[in-house]
Amino acid sequence: MLVLSRRAGESVVIGDDVTISVLEVRGDVVRIGIDAPRSVAVHRAELLAQLEQSNKEAASPSTNAVDSLLEALRSRNGSADS
Repeated sequence: MLVLSRRAGESVVIGDDVTISVLEVRGDVVRIGIDAPRSVAVHRAELLAQLEQSNKEAASPSTNAVDSLLEALRSRNGSADS
């Protein structure tokens, strides 16, 4: 990871068309501005991690849900045999 020190009003340029500017520093909060083409996805890291976790949970049903579905299928198959 590249680590840089910047002051308010200074910028960092990434590639040919992404510029990150430090707009304000107040206490432990830094406001930044990102100038990038619409084709470049910009996300807050914590929201991206939360979305990834939600997707994993949605794709992996709980053991109770699987057991309940298995029981329902067994019950359905049992009633079809009689």
